[in-house]
Amino acid sequence: MIKLLLVDDSPLMRRLLADIFAEAGDFDIEIARDGVEAIEKLQSFGPDVITLDIHMPGMDGLACLDQIMLLRPVPVVMVSSLTAEGADETLEAMALGAVDFIPKPRGAVSLEIDAVADALVDKVRAAADARISPTTRLRDRVRARASGAIPAQSDRMRAPASPSPRRAEIQPLPGDGLVVLVGCSTGGPPALDSLLGSLPSDFPWPIVIAQHMPASFTGPLARRLDRLCALAVREVDRTMPLEPGGVYIGRGDADLVLSRRGRDIVAMPAPSSNDYFWHPSVDRLVDSALKYIAPEQLVGVLMTGMGADGATAMTLLKKRGGHTIAEAASTAVVWGMPGALVGKDGASSIRPLEEISGELLKLAGR
Repeated sequence: MIKLLLVDDSPLMRRLLADIFAEAGDFDIEIARDGVEAIEKLQSFGPDVITLDIHMPGMDGLACLDQIMLLRPVPVVMVSSLTAEGADETLEAMALGAVDFIPKPRGAVSLEIDAVADALVDKVRAAADARISPTTRLRDRVRARASGAIPAQSDRMRAPASPSPRRAEIQPLPGDGLVVLVGCSTGGPPALDSLLGSLPSDFPWPIVIAQHMPASFTGPLARRLDRLCALAVREVDRTMPLEPGGVYIGRGDADLVLSRRGRDIVAMPAPSSNDYFWHPSVDRLVDSALKYIAPEQLVGVLMTGMGADGATAMTLLKKRGGHTIAEAASTAVVWGMPGALVGKDGASSIRPLEEISGELLKLAGR
């Protein structure tokens, strides 16, 4: 049985969520009405996974998450509204250690939550198996224990955003320059923080990213990454020529494809296709790239995520002469997508997250 702690200040949401997971049959469920009660049950119940509402009176979801990660790191799935403000808060939660999020129902809550019940259960089951690194927030935990107190909010939450690193001047991409294709899902935003934050401002290749997310989240994700790394990051909300050192994130709830306009390779949004289950689809991104770019001029990177999106197309990419990198199980929050690539013998190399940027730099001759 999976020990699940549901944390929400709404009696209706607590009842609906409890009914959904009770019906699934493999959950031992406890309820917390606020952040303070959640911290108490973190110790007494010892959950395997937690769902945590962001907006609660008193100790809100972010402050509660912060203390969970300091006291006893455990997989946490945030319950978030699909708004711009909700997206920023959810991305902050994932930076603090949450592994995934589920949308908070609006309108007729009971009807809307029934429609996504299966997806909620799948996400929470996957989160229960997620790998929480023992080094997660380690420095903060040591500092808190040394002081004899756990702070209500971490230094990271209080610190103002640091200024953007200096960027290289972007030049037009040569007609057939190399392109890096990245796919990720559950646990992807922190993995992208690590990958892109380790690349220098003069990285020579464009990087195109399919991260499974709703449309209201990918713009805030792109802006966050743009602040945190030395490369120019943007959401693909229109046709954009690829440029060296540019990073292009597909708009959520749609697909991201590559095409050619004259001598330029361009990234462009496309309506989500029923031929692909997840969106933005990694498989569709790679398939489109193979139509216009020689395989040996493509590098595929498949990182943490539930399911198998990207494994089929990146295996084909490797067979045709391209280079593919799968994130290792030792660092992936969920080793579904990269594990599927490895299982198909589609990975040219398997690397822990912190080594992927180094391999890209080596391939680029840096």
